[in-house]
Amino acid sequence: MTSGGDRERAEGARGICIEGRIGHLLLDLSVPRAGERVLGVGCGAGAHLSIFLHKGCDVTGIDPSPSLLDHARRRVGHRGEFYRGQAEDLPFSDNEFDIVTLIAALEFTADPSQAVAEAIRVCRGRVLIASLNRFSFIGLQGHLLQLFDPPLTQPSRFFHLPSLTTLVRRHLPGVRLQWGSVLSLPWGCYGRAPTLEAWFPVMHNPCGAFFALSFPVAFSLQTIQEVLREPVTLNAEEKGPLPGVVRGSVSHDS
Repeated sequence: MTSGGDRERAEGARGICIEGRIGHLLLDLSVPRAGERVLGVGCGAGAHLSIFLHKGCDVTGIDPSPSLLDHARRRVGHRGEFYRGQAEDLPFSDNEFDIVTLIAALEFTADPSQAVAEAIRVCRGRVLIASLNRFSFIGLQGHLLQLFDPPLTQPSRFFHLPSLTTLVRRHLPGVRLQWGSVLSLPWGCYGRAPTLEAWFPVMHNPCGAFFALSFPVAFSLQTIQEVLREPVTLNAEEKGPLPGVVRGSVSHDS
């Protein structure tokens, strides 16, 4: 019979192992550098933003849940900025962040393709997407949502590597992807013998319960100017902006 103390020790060992394996995979694929700006889309309780914070990055999180954002603020404190919003409509400028993450977030979006497009738009370095593998041992045992603290609610959908690859390349055809996974063993192993996980490969391993992929985004300069689609007659005495050149809300003193 297992005592309460044994169960607590097993839970503690499991949590440390799972957090460590997930954290290392995210860092290996994103390679953050001190001073870089990181945006966590669907940041939830902020656990993964803490990983980048410890690497000296400036972190920003956005999530539709007020309660999870409160949790994230308590975890990160004044060292991060947080916004309430949707992944499909990010309130940030083009090319604003060095790293944009979607960690266990696409599963809950109404339009995953638009969420990926928005992540690419606001990124000037690399995008990191992580998801849950329901066909892993842990997934088949029904423990996927317990990989996080607090545990996730039931997602709207699950992804697998081919579907995510197709989704990304719909927006960036031919982009180079790096990917890997962790947590390939059954759930119970991480409380009893967590060191066994080290025997499994990380990169290009399709069996883990938590998998992630990253890809580079080329910086593109965006301005407030729009393309001229019709010929415009120039008038030296005209004070207003040329039509089609400057967007609205430009005022001139009389």
